[in-house]
Amino acid sequence: MAMDTENFRVNPGTKVRLRDWDPGVNGDLGRDEAEARTVGLYAELSRLQELLYADGRHRLLVVLQAIDAGGKDGTIRAVFTGVNPQGVQVTSFKAPTSDELAHDYLWRVHQHVPRDGHIGIFNRSHYEDVLVVRVHDLVPKSRWQKRYEHIRAFEQMLHDEGTTIVKFFLHISKDEQRKRQQARIDDPTKRWKFAAADLDERKHWDDYAQAFEQMLNETSAAHAPWYVVPANRKWYRNLVVSQVLVDTLKMLDLHYPEPEPGLQGLVVD
Repeated sequence: MAMDTENFRVNPGTKVRLRDWDPGVNGDLGRDEAEARTVGLYAELSRLQELLYADGRHRLLVVLQAIDAGGKDGTIRAVFTGVNPQGVQVTSFKAPTSDELAHDYLWRVHQHVPRDGHIGIFNRSHYEDVLVVRVHDLVPKSRWQKRYEHIRAFEQMLHDEGTTIVKFFLHISKDEQRKRQQARIDDPTKRWKFAAADLDERKHWDDYAQAFEQMLNETSAAHAPWYVVPANRKWYRNLVVSQVLVDTLKMLDLHYPEPEPGLQGLVVD
């Protein structure tokens, strides 16, 4: 039975306060049941991705945003484990280069939007320019405040040109972040993921929460919805994200192309 993901969707015009969204919910599911459902969704996602690629008329852009240690990398690794890498492109947006800073903030983003038949995954995205830029006062408020309108127009244009957009905010608690950061420090195989600067970023938790809330309130649209995914439990996070992606792809009019005429009954010698 497919789970109903509408409760995680931010409907346009609603007011999001993250304190009202519990990052630890599990949908009354146990881990074993959730993981069993997720395995089936992974298989369905793989099938739909192949169909998307063969059809060649649609594109899917998946945007992932979260606080540090929120699980963006883990989500990509788990949810897309069975898809054909030829049809998927992951772009991680880190601190902009000097060349990128010399252009408008959307310049580096647009060139990574997926082509026909492909899934594009943004690990962080154009939303960093209303998040980290805001929290660290990198540009004046009068400048970043206008970017919500820019982003709405950008995503509307992508939609009008044939790109289906789905956006996930992976929502974890402050205590869960502490546990994950400590685990990175304690595990020699994960220590490379941690930087002392991460502790400084953690001090801005409340500032980021406000920035995330405005991001969700300003830019969730019918054609580019945000989903607030409870992400304290990684297995439940993976279930929610997988279900949304499968549902989204099923809504597209996907078909295998008509074969070349005369192939029926042909025997290869």
